[in-house]
Amino acid sequence: MDKFKEIRPIVLGVVRKDNKLLVSKGYDKSKNQEFYRCLGGGIEFLEKSKDALKREFKEEINIEIEIGKFLGISENIFNYKGKDAHELILFYDAYIKDKDYQEKYNLVDDDSETEAIWVDINKFRNKELILYPEQIFKYL
Repeated sequence: MDKFKEIRPIVLGVVRKDNKLLVSKGYDKSKNQEFYRCLGGGIEFLEKSKDALKREFKEEINIEIEIGKFLGISENIFNYKGKDAHELILFYDAYIKDKDYQEKYNLVDDDSETEAIWVDINKFRNKELILYPEQIFKYL
């Protein structure tokens, strides 16, 4: 699937602990903008969204998660690195077991490596930091 030519179904896990949100940092060169996003990714054909979320966490930070309640679905049309994109995003509460809790995680996504970190939700609410997609604020 070409994520810049088709509507892409994705799933994101909203993982909270002590008013902090587990996010990965991204950077858009075309906008010269740093941003954050909850962990998750594409839903494959014939894969249930909960299974996709579990798979993405296992692939990206190598931990098993527990899925909580379904929070909602949003449509997101945006521009990333100069290209238009269109997603349908399913949001779930997700939980990390105490034994797997870390202050930060090494995150492997496609061909890049970064970190997943805990960020105070108020930094997103007061616009100190950018959190995408904006629709996520309905679920925080």
